[in-house]
Amino acid sequence: MNQVLNDGLATLGLSLDEQQQQRLLAYVGLLEKWNKTYSLTAIREPARMVPHHLLDSLAPLAHLDAPAGTRLLDVGSGFGTPGIPMAIARPDWQWVLLDSNHKKTTFLRQAILELQLPNVTVVSERVESYRPEAPFNVITSRAFAELGEFIKLTRHLLADGGYWAALKGVYPYEEIAQLPKDVAATDVITLKVPGVDAERCLVMIKEQGSL
Repeated sequence: MNQVLNDGLATLGLSLDEQQQQRLLAYVGLLEKWNKTYSLTAIREPARMVPHHLLDSLAPLAHLDAPAGTRLLDVGSGFGTPGIPMAIARPDWQWVLLDSNHKKTTFLRQAILELQLPNVTVVSERVESYRPEAPFNVITSRAFAELGEFIKLTRHLLADGGYWAALKGVYPYEEIAQLPKDVAATDVITLKVPGVDAERCLVMIKEQGSL
């Protein structure tokens, strides 16, 4: 697994230190352990979790324009992707992982504790009723909802000048065409994930007033 992770990070152009890499692999270990009881992911082999969960989550990293101290929200975080791998890779970002499934947030809280990630908070709540103390600069999701619904449910959580970054599979032409009139997809970036033989893209969306 170490070699698969090393090679994948090199292909993505990401430079993570030994401690960060060990934390990523420890996350896979936790996922495998909890998966036996909680059925968090359909992928059960740790060797496949590395490309499909770690590298898949980290592939968008170079495209997120966010300085240190940025507040990011991972909506429908599930078992922690992309939030946990990104939080390990960028400890200078402040993350909130949001999911309404208590089984999943129980795992997330334990993972944050064991991986020692002080830059991550877990919230177990429905997104439409979530009212944080401060809005978020970046809101992301991985297979959470179609884009229009994603925007509708999270609009109240976005800071002025912030943006949405949605991880998708195939290029979502129809979803982009049906976006609300006051937002726009500013970029759709094709992602090549090492070890994942499937289409991936990152859809960047902003409110029209902040373009």
